[in-house]
Amino acid sequence: MDSGIGLLAAAAAMRRLRPDVDLVLSSDPVGMPWGPRTPADLTGRALGVARAAAGHRPDALIVACNTATVHALPALRAELEPGIPVIGTVPAIKPAASPGGRMAIWATPATTGSPYQRGLIRDFATGARVTEVPCPGLADAVEAGDDTAIAATVAAAAALTPADVTDVVLGCTHYELVEASVRAALAERTGGAELRFHGSAEAVAVQALRRLGALPEPGLPRTGTLTVLLSGEEGALPAAALGYAEGRLLAGEGAAVGR
Repeated sequence: MDSGIGLLAAAAAMRRLRPDVDLVLSSDPVGMPWGPRTPADLTGRALGVARAAAGHRPDALIVACNTATVHALPALRAELEPGIPVIGTVPAIKPAASPGGRMAIWATPATTGSPYQRGLIRDFATGARVTEVPCPGLADAVEAGDDTAIAATVAAAAALTPADVTDVVLGCTHYELVEASVRAALAERTGGAELRFHGSAEAVAVQALRRLGALPEPGLPRTGTLTVLLSGEEGALPAAALGYAEGRLLAGEGAAVGR
């Protein structure tokens, strides 16, 4: 679940790890974007999306949204667990941190500076120099598949990123869909220095399988089905999803695609 197509990264990772798994993608185009909403409003929207997914009796629910994890994870777990394990998406700060390292965390304005993210920095990035980089408008641009807006918002965030960074955390699931654009912008910023990028999609998919006592088996036949829920109603993958490799992977299952 996510506000929008940011869930494609985790869904595609799960599809690669377990081609036999049936996937339900539950998003909220009516309420998108969630980032500017108050925590209470965001939590209400997230619960609605989760309830729609729960109606399909999933074995687990991945909250494929950093902002929703920050603000709504306790409410989601209180409602759904223990019947449905709920797995949140945590910015990959811990694996990105190294003593003396220089880390930039790209995230939505709602996540940047939040007590949740600051707690992760405190707990896992001691000894690293950390810059939190708010990326207003980037998730919206990715959601719309607007290449011009993506380029502009990526360039604005790159300008806020120190030129000597060694590691970049993509702290919003939408950003993982445009990692190549982020890499290109930061290559100009850093003079082509080799950077390490850290996303959450594969890690959260692996964690979901672990919670279910299952293992990745990427060699299995691709027999899993795909169901798309849009603000609670069964529908089709948004057309913008096909602009990303992850969306094309999922659409290869013969899923309907909307306009």
